[in-house]
Amino acid sequence: MKQQGAHPEDTQSTTDASSRPGTADADMKATGDRGDGEQDETGKDEPRKGADTGDTGRKAVEGKAYDLDEAHVDEVEGDEPLLPARVHRPSDLMRLLVGVLGIVLLLAIAAFAHGTTSGLEQDINKGTGQAPDVFSKMAGLVSSIAILLVPVAFAIERLIKRDGLRIADGVLAAVLAHGVTLATDLWVARAAPESIRDALTQPSPGDLGSLTDPVHGYLAPVIAYMTAVGMSRRPRWRAVLWAVLVLYAFSMLVTGYTTPFSIILTLLIGWTVAYGTLYAVGSPNVRPTGRTLMAGLRHVGFRPVSAAREEISDTQETGDRGRRYFVTLEDGPPLDVTVVDREQQAQGFFYRAWRNLTLRGFATRSSLQSLRQALEQEALLAYAAIAAGANAPKLIATSELGPDAVMLVYEHSGGHTLDSLSDKEITDDLLRGAWLQVKALQSRRIAHRRLVGDAILVDRSGKVIISDLRIGEIAANNLLLRMDISQLLVTLGLRVGAERAVASAVSVLGPDAVADCLPMLQPIALSRSTRATLRKLARERAQREREAVLEASRHAKQARTEEAPDDSGVVLEKPDRKPDKKTVRAQARAEKRAIDEAIDEALEEAREEDLLTQIRHEVLLIRPQAPVEPARLERVRPRTLISFIAGAIGAYFLLTQLTHIEFGPLISNAQWGWVAAAVLFSAASYFAAAMALLGFVPERVPFRRTVAAQVAGSFVKIVAPAAVGGVALNTRFLQRAGVRPGLAVASVGASQLFGLGCHILMLLAFGYLTGTEKTPSLSPSRTVIAGLLTVAVLVLVVTSVPFLRKFVVTRVRSLFAGVVPRMLDVLQRPQKLVTGIGGMLLLTACFVMCLDASIRAFNSAGTSISLTSVAVVFLAGNALGSAAPTPGGVGAVDVTLTVGLIAVGLPSEVAAPSVLLFRMLTLWLPVLPGWLAFNHLTRKGAL
Repeated sequence: MKQQGAHPEDTQSTTDASSRPGTADADMKATGDRGDGEQDETGKDEPRKGADTGDTGRKAVEGKAYDLDEAHVDEVEGDEPLLPARVHRPSDLMRLLVGVLGIVLLLAIAAFAHGTTSGLEQDINKGTGQAPDVFSKMAGLVSSIAILLVPVAFAIERLIKRDGLRIADGVLAAVLAHGVTLATDLWVARAAPESIRDALTQPSPGDLGSLTDPVHGYLAPVIAYMTAVGMSRRPRWRAVLWAVLVLYAFSMLVTGYTTPFSIILTLLIGWTVAYGTLYAVGSPNVRPTGRTLMAGLRHVGFRPVSAAREEISDTQETGDRGRRYFVTLEDGPPLDVTVVDREQQAQGFFYRAWRNLTLRGFATRSSLQSLRQALEQEALLAYAAIAAGANAPKLIATSELGPDAVMLVYEHSGGHTLDSLSDKEITDDLLRGAWLQVKALQSRRIAHRRLVGDAILVDRSGKVIISDLRIGEIAANNLLLRMDISQLLVTLGLRVGAERAVASAVSVLGPDAVADCLPMLQPIALSRSTRATLRKLARERAQREREAVLEASRHAKQARTEEAPDDSGVVLEKPDRKPDKKTVRAQARAEKRAIDEAIDEALEEAREEDLLTQIRHEVLLIRPQAPVEPARLERVRPRTLISFIAGAIGAYFLLTQLTHIEFGPLISNAQWGWVAAAVLFSAASYFAAAMALLGFVPERVPFRRTVAAQVAGSFVKIVAPAAVGGVALNTRFLQRAGVRPGLAVASVGASQLFGLGCHILMLLAFGYLTGTEKTPSLSPSRTVIAGLLTVAVLVLVVTSVPFLRKFVVTRVRSLFAGVVPRMLDVLQRPQKLVTGIGGMLLLTACFVMCLDASIRAFNSAGTSISLTSVAVVFLAGNALGSAAPTPGGVGAVDVTLTVGLIAVGLPSEVAAPSVLLFRMLTLWLPVLPGWLAFNHLTRKGAL
């Protein structure tokens, strides 16, 4: 394949002349400057790409017009009926975000590196001051004139080429940039820190009593205009633009009318506003249509008759496939043509960028790839696959369709995708054929990276063809090859089951190669569509299990009501006498035991293994010693990233509060009696937590060991979110204590559900009291009223939107299916109920008293703050900490408690150390005892 050095505006097409009749030399000359409707380097006017040039149907492609009506009118089926005039490019959004980040970074450097900025300005002023005075004046005169003339000249050139939309975009960007400039100047003059003002301004040479402008009022609009109209994409204009900008910046620095940071900030503002404008209003759509494709095929020597657009299902990843057309020719077999444009290539950009951030390099591909690179990669892989002996579509021509699209022309392969075949049509020979193609690719170290159902074709003779090689990789490492095997195992397993999929793979690749792919058999290593299918199947399995449990419960209760005599074995001597309490309890226990056994049996029968587990079991039957530990493909987990960001924000907020506090006098004046009281309240919270859990467990569980489990939870919640780690640990603890898994989950769920209700009620009650404690009337505070109205509005929105209503009803129904029966069991034991409710109230009281004692320990000034206000602040912070995805609510709880205490009247120099002490006693110091308790319970088999 012919490859060129990568001038971004070279236009090239390569064609296999022997593959079709009537092929002329298809190598196309470079068109140079390829803007829409602009002149090329030879000075000839170039018509607008993809636009009709007249009523006769002539189409402009690659700088030349081809008469579509010379022989016949093009017939295009399945093409977009109407393309949008403008599109929002993700690349513009990314440049906008990069520009904003650059501005923030520049201001941060100016604010926190004052010495460095001052030294840099002095060095630059010293260097520019040595320039000849005549040269400085000439540079200033020429640049001042050119900075205004260049945009006007470009606008005239664009208007002559009938490209007024770009000029309109540029003018809008210039107006917005001017507004941002004025706002920035006002902020720097009135509200910016002194260090930023010093970095962006200096005494004006013309007026000793004033300062220079922080941002140049007309340079930023000019930069925004020139960026929005696309001047930087045209080589000649780009050279003129940069020459004028450099000359202007030099003259301004020499004459002392600006600073280096001011010049950089001006450039960043103009560049950022331009791309923000382009993303907001959209860029002109130059996406080629089907008729443009027909004209392009004629240009490379084909004689097309019609083109039919291939329909794309919702489950297919269109961003990786491109638009596909079936093209019939006047003389010769039909063609399969793939068109890839910039808009389609940008689909899934943010998803790929997220994958590149979170996954290791070998498991990802570049999220930023030019059209030229995409064209060369797919062509190279197509040739490499055929050279490896695999059945792949034969590439016979490639070409660019203007500056924003490329096409790849393949021989028509025919056949149907694996997804479109029925289960009966997927025979063992077909499975073996698919694995033979993978074996051929892997023999030459070629990774496909997308072996899903629509990438596997089967022709009429039953031959398997591998397509969609666009995102593949040559010279692939072993991990990528193993990922291909695991992906195809899952793809085939979804259609024919794990047993047949594994058997067919072993028959072709051998047991060792299949066993080596087990570490790659994890959802994150699979394609996006495959993961979606697996999640859908998991939801269906969970629904079937819930239905089986509910059905078994109904049948068991119905059977109990029809049984006579009862299962308790107690026979009443006098039917007319009211049974005593022992008889009722025996009957209730027998009924409950029968229902639990029926539920467990139904759940065991309905439980299904997921496909990945089934595949592992099938492979382990062949190779018991095969490695099953999943490979580490993630560079960073999303939870870790969120925890780091939230923790950094919380740490920054707390440090800013602590920097204004003098800890020496504060500690010396601390009241250590209240510190000891806070320690006692923190220790008592573990006993209260054990009571709150055991109150919802009818079975007998040792209290001391339950307290130890709550202490172990202090270690667990450091490595997991508070709402997740504690639930998992308590569930595991109850299971090891002899409670059946379903009942253990229901008990913890009942405790959490009842605790949520108590938390909301206490928050409302204390909020009401806080609002009324300073007024003689018992009128609720505005905050409570606003909270109640907000809850009411949310309930109305949820109940009125069908999607949200269905989502909530489904979740609540699944919750009540297991939790409500458990709560009914607890209600039959008043002692247990009192223990659970008392434990919850005592747990909240311990934490509130601990926070109050922490405040009193540092409140030497005696600032008055009521206990109800402390309770409201704690309950709000605890609620936010439970919802936060960070371990232990780090960051979220600290900020909420500090802000809340300041809001209720506590000075910041008291609120910050009080929250620090409270979090030390309830989160950080218990980590070591929690680790010891966790290891102890693990050794004892209690966890």
